[in-house]
Amino acid sequence: MPYAEYIRALRAGWWLAVLGALLGAGLATAVVMASTPLYETNTRLFVSTVGTDDLATAVQGSQFSQERVASYAQLLESRDLMATVIDRLDLATTPDELQSQIEATVVPETVLLDVTVTDPEPERALAITSSVADEFGELVTRLETPEDATTSPVRIAVVASPELPTEPSSPRTARDVPLGAALGLLAGMGAAVLRGRRDTAVKDDDATATAVGAPVIGDIVTDAQLAEAHVMRPYDTSRVAEGFRQVRANLQFLRVDQPPRVILVSSPLAGEGKSTLTVNLALALSETGLSVTLVEADLRRPRAARYLGRVTGVGLTNILSGTADLDDVLQPHGDGRLQVLASGPKAPNPGELLSSEAMSQVLAQLRTRSDVVLVDGPPLLPVADAVGLASRVDGVVICARFGKTPREALESSREVLDRVGASVLGAVLTMVPPRARTTGAYAYGYSDDPPDRPRSAHRSGSRAGRRAAAADGSAPETAVAASGVDGPPSADDGRTATAGTGDGRPVASAERPQSTSRAAEDEETADRP
Repeated sequence: MPYAEYIRALRAGWWLAVLGALLGAGLATAVVMASTPLYETNTRLFVSTVGTDDLATAVQGSQFSQERVASYAQLLESRDLMATVIDRLDLATTPDELQSQIEATVVPETVLLDVTVTDPEPERALAITSSVADEFGELVTRLETPEDATTSPVRIAVVASPELPTEPSSPRTARDVPLGAALGLLAGMGAAVLRGRRDTAVKDDDATATAVGAPVIGDIVTDAQLAEAHVMRPYDTSRVAEGFRQVRANLQFLRVDQPPRVILVSSPLAGEGKSTLTVNLALALSETGLSVTLVEADLRRPRAARYLGRVTGVGLTNILSGTADLDDVLQPHGDGRLQVLASGPKAPNPGELLSSEAMSQVLAQLRTRSDVVLVDGPPLLPVADAVGLASRVDGVVICARFGKTPREALESSREVLDRVGASVLGAVLTMVPPRARTTGAYAYGYSDDPPDRPRSAHRSGSRAGRRAAAADGSAPETAVAASGVDGPPSADDGRTATAGTGDGRPVASAERPQSTSRAAEDEETADRP
């Protein structure tokens, strides 16, 4: 898995890392709250032999102590010593339980023994540690004293006395909670990476371009109105409309010397928005004054003509079967710059029809009639209908749905097109969430300036204007102009000013409808005290 994919997986699954950190911190907090505080005391014992002036004897005594000290560590945790300490302190415990509270370790290559005692009560921990040190010294003296001697050659001395603990050794809230959060964070990051390896759906331009082998020429954000109507409004300035225009602009400059004129729009699988993309791309191209023909070549599930409100009963299959001519079934849309060739009646052999010589002739005729021909084709992987069609166009635009289309499906689609020698112009990501990082500059929004609002002085002046209009029968706008108040007319005044006689001439004040003067008289009456 490349490094970039790890970063992408962590970025996509950031919430798993956060959730893991929160769960880890919460679990650690719960464990800390449920745990019994334990206090720890320590002491250090020094093992030596009885002093002598002979150097050789001293060296032998030191070696003897080092050899013995490992055995003494085991002796410190013996049941006999535990029983003696219990009797001395009158503890309500068993030797096995007390043995689990004591730990003896040997400092390497020394004659030192470290003893650690853990207990829920700090005073009892101190008492046990002191008692263990005293009783252990007596036990060693008793064991190491020869039968014919009165003193032991081994002496146990306390070199680090135990102290009363003031803070518990466990649990440590300041340590355990951050440690739990860190472990949870690592677990969440691991889950995010695992999820990223299993989830191969494309979610950014780089992964899409790599899978397709061509640049991403546009991102279409999710839009509730587009999902319902499937067609953008004329000269719309919304983000989704600008996304289609971005596709249009990039498509026109892909091949400057020989721009593609017959373009197939397809997708690896069904339900990825290819028909919506084709329809709105055709509308965006026609906005620039180009003549565009939209061919509905998805003969199994036609959608494009229905989205545009065109007749779907006649169209491409009639031409391919020889029952109609092109002029008979072409349907204009809007101002006529966009022509729609619907799919027509359903055929039992759509794959054969689309790969036939008759289809090549239809595309050749449309090429001579239109500046751009957009073909809404079937998906590439479920059926073979688009394979024969792809080799008859100038290029293919692959549509992929954000977060749904698998990367493997895009790679397979590219392989299918490569086998028939089709040229992939680019890819378009559809249904992109508005907050996704791939949505580009229009994620911030950019539209026309809002209209200027009238100032309050104009509003107060328009009442005087209405009164003057009621007195002399003139229009309210004339009175406003006469009042000398600067500023644009209100929305109602603007509608009245643009009224006409039917032949394009503005209506004079004497020709205006009587309802306007009557409304002014009613408002004047309402203003009177």
